[in-house]
Parts: sequence; C-alpha cells; structure tokens
Amino acid sequence: MLITGASSGIGEATAYAAARRGAHVVLVARRADELERVAEQVRADGGSAAAYAVDLTDLEAIGDLVERVLVERGPVHYLVNNAGRSIRRSLALSYDRMHDFERTMAINYFAPVRLVLGLLPAMRAQGFGHVVNVGTWGSQVKAPKYTAYIASKTALDIFSRIAGREAWDDDVTFTNVRFALVRTAMVAPTEAYAKLPALSAEQAARKVVHALEDRPLTVNTVPGAVAEVVNLVAPRLSDFLFAASDRRFPDSAAARGDVGGLRQSRQ
Repeated sequence: MLITGASSGIGEATAYAAARRGAHVVLVARRADELERVAEQVRADGGSAAAYAVDLTDLEAIGDLVERVLVERGPVHYLVNNAGRSIRRSLALSYDRMHDFERTMAINYFAPVRLVLGLLPAMRAQGFGHVVNVGTWGSQVKAPKYTAYIASKTALDIFSRIAGREAWDDDVTFTNVRFALVRTAMVAPTEAYAKLPALSAEQAARKVVHALEDRPLTVNTVPGAVAEVVNLVAPRLSDFLFAASDRRFPDSAAARGDVGGLRQSRQ
C-alpha cells in the first residue's frame, strides 16, 4: 500500500492503521526525517514499512519513484493519494497570486494523476487495485475563499470517477473520501476553524481504512450531500447563502499576509 503525505496528519495515522491490519506500507513524503520516524514506529509496532522521500511537485521524481517501487516492492495493490495543500484566500487577495493555483494543482491534482498513470498498468495486469483519494466536501459545497483548493480536489475527484469506469473490467476501483474539517497542521492558520468541530487524524484514518476495505465509490458527509442537492435544485439560493457566509467569515491573518496578526492569533 503506497501512502503519500505519510509523514504527518491523516497519512501518518493511515499508515499505522493499515499496518496494524497487515499491510506492507510504502510511505512517501518530502520530509525524509519525519518519514523515517513514521516508518520506525510502524516497525516498532510489528508492522512492515518502507520510506521514500520524494518531492511530489516534481513529476520526473514521481516517475522515478514509480520505477523504484515496482522494481523493489512489486506491483502496488492500494494507493492512498493523501498528500495535499490547502489555501483559503478570497479572490480579492488572489489577483496577483496565480502561483497559488499552480502550486495547489501541482500537489493536489498533477501529482496523484502521475502516480495513477504510473501504477495503473501493473494494477490492471494483476487484476486488482484500489485507489483512495483524500478529498474534500468542498467539491459538493463549493465554499467561498477556496477556489484554488476545491478546484484542484474536484479535478482529481472527476478524474478518478472516469478512470474507475475505464478500469472496471480489470477490478481496479477508486474511492473519493470527501472530508469536512480534520484537525491537522494544514488547517491551523485559519482562525475561524479553531473552535469548530473536527475529526482527529486518527478518526479520519479510520474512514480511509474503511474505503480501502469496502471500496465504496465515495465516502461523504451528510452536510456535504445536502449542500450538493441544494446546489442542484436551488443554485441561486445556494449562492445567496454562501455569499452571506463569505461576508461573515473574513480572510485569515495568514491569507492577508499579516504575520504579526497570525502570530498573535496562535498565542
């Protein structure tokens, strides 16, 4: 089982949970020291792990990773596309920040697509494979201030839906896990989330493991499903409600570039 973003958060928790169920976990992330820490913990708990430090924004490096894994570990049975980045910033603060969209697409969309393209032939040849994408309920909700993040995750969601149809006859399937708020370092800069209910990384990992074992098409939240229906049957009402929400919850200190304000908010 290859897990990206395995050095912290949901990826780390998923590595522990999957290893406890007997999976040989192949851990991928950028930070070699943290990655090895997770691998050592898996082994200390009696599991089996291998660590590959890779910058997933480098598509050539991903190609090299795929070749190494296939040679050294054999065909991958399960792929968890967990690595990602989130940006919460209004369009009014993004007019001169095209790089936000480029960087987000690089890790949230192009990296997992490159991994799928590299690993899918062996999955289809062996007659089994399952890909789990750690996504967001934002693909259904379409919340303001998340244009870069939600668009990148939605692109992967749709890519996987279509890929699953093409690989169906080879028993290679895809699951999109659409999380709401998960308490990880990725959401820490957004002050508005500090007091909102959220899953722990371990709770999120249990949902990922469920997706790996049962192979559902999607893992949704009830609010996400409701928002999706409202967007379909009453799109202008949905726009009105989310415009009001947009006004109520301003950009964070991090999004505004207010380093002093961000530091104060964390104290």
